[in-house]
Amino acid sequence: MDVALGGTFDPVHDGHRRLFERAFELGDVTVGLTSNELAPKTRHVDRYVRPYDERKRDLEAELETLAEKHDREFEVRTLTEPTGIATEAQFDYLIVSPETVEGGKKINDLRRERGHDPLELVVVPHVRAEDDDIISSTRIVNGEIDEHGNLTPEREGRESSRPE
Repeated sequence: MDVALGGTFDPVHDGHRRLFERAFELGDVTVGLTSNELAPKTRHVDRYVRPYDERKRDLEAELETLAEKHDREFEVRTLTEPTGIATEAQFDYLIVSPETVEGGKKINDLRRERGHDPLELVVVPHVRAEDDDIISSTRIVNGEIDEHGNLTPEREGRESSRPE
């Protein structure tokens, strides 16, 4: 089975790792990584995104470990449009998070228009940080949490000084 997923992955965190893990459980994985031009357009917040080559290097390092663990193959390809690689005929599954399900449905509409079978959308739940909010790259970049969802020292201090 061929599995697709896509994103900016800047930086990679435990929520992404859960997506990757599920993808490798299902088959060989192709990850669409947003281009330098597309990345800012797909973000829901205005923040700096590292260059494609840096993000690709870090992403491939993450994927190599999981590919070995599951005895699977993987490929990282450049996404230049939001629907990306998933409209190509060879894929069976699309890994999505709860907030990208609608995008997955749009991809399936495009696939039908092109005469391809729809993908099975596999929704992977969010990973929560220790404050029970969602782990996100933006929260990491903003210094709230680390890649595993642990509160940063400054944040822990603010949390513990909150009146009860």
